[in-house]
Amino acid sequence: KAWIDPASLSNCGDASQIQGNVSPHVKQLILNTFVAYGAGDEHCFGHSVAKAVTFVDISAYESQEKHGRMEAITVAEVVVNKSMLNGAGMLHGGCVAFLIDNCCSTPLVALGLIQNVNGVGVTQAMNVFFHSPAPAGSCLRIVSTSIAMGGRIMSARCEVINKQTGGVVASAYLNKMQP
Repeated sequence: KAWIDPASLSNCGDASQIQGNVSPHVKQLILNTFVAYGAGDEHCFGHSVAKAVTFVDISAYESQEKHGRMEAITVAEVVVNKSMLNGAGMLHGGCVAFLIDNCCSTPLVALGLIQNVNGVGVTQAMNVFFHSPAPAGSCLRIVSTSIAMGGRIMSARCEVINKQTGGVVASAYLNKMQP
C-alpha cells in the first residue's frame, strides 16, 4: 500500500497552464502533492517560498539511453524575493535546499503516477552543490529529472538555473525512500 495516494489530496491551484506531455490529471496531482507537502498551511516552514513556485512543464518519456525506461522531468520557476535572502542579500543556501528538496521530488511522484507505483517518499539523502549566488529579483528555473525508481529507494537530480544569466546557482542529487 502506498504511503500516500496523491489522488486523495485536495486540488490546490490550477494546473491547466502547465506545459508538458503528461495528462492534465497527472499535472494536477503533482501540483496537489507539491502544495500539500512543500507548502503545507501558512504556519509551516517555507510556506511562502513554496507558494511562490510555479510549475511550467511536466513531461515523461522513454529514455533511449536507459533502454526504454521511463524518465520524468519537471520544470518550475520562482522569483527570489526578500524573504528568501541571507544577510548578504543573496538567496539563502537553506532556501535553495528547501526548493531542491521539494521540486526534485516531483519527477518521482510523476513517474510513480504514470507507472502505478508509489513515487511519494521521504528524503533519505540530498547532496547540494552551490555554484553561484542569486540576488533578489532573479528568476530561477528549477529543472528536476528522475534517475531511478527502485522498490524502496528512488533518485532524482536537479539544476537551479538563473533564467536571466543562464548561470547555474545550484545542482543536486536527491534520494527518497519509502518510510
